[in-house]
Amino acid sequence: MEAPTLHSLRRARRRARTAEPRPKGQVKADINVTPLVDVVLVLLIIFMVVTPIIASGVPVDLPKTAHHNRKPDDGRDIIISVTADKHIVFAGRLIADPKEVTWLVENERRKHPEKTAFVRGDSRVPYGTVRAVMEAVNKAGLDDVMLGTDEIKETTR
Repeated sequence: MEAPTLHSLRRARRRARTAEPRPKGQVKADINVTPLVDVVLVLLIIFMVVTPIIASGVPVDLPKTAHHNRKPDDGRDIIISVTADKHIVFAGRLIADPKEVTWLVENERRKHPEKTAFVRGDSRVPYGTVRAVMEAVNKAGLDDVMLGTDEIKETTR
């Protein structure tokens, strides 16, 4: 773009004083979408990286079973995890006492009565800890409590 000359500035001032219309230039009709595409691709990559982290929740080494029946995650389960260091995690919150799980599950059931419970207990944690969590869920009025497991991977020789 050229710097305005003294002559063009005088002409512009004269047009402004006399209310003379500006000469019409050509309209540029194309829109540059490259920045938009860049932003959308960056957001797509971020969502692709973050989604598995959010979906998996707390890392728990589930016990292995031979006849594994996998139920697809429909988003209607109340997921309670018991980690290897005996921490209880409910909806991303660390719970100190299994009795508190009863209260939290009751509140969740009041909001969404169709939900079921899914307990993910680490295979290295004593069974008594997982059992206490399952009893707390049962005291909340849920009879349908599922215990999360992984399938044994059979190796062929």
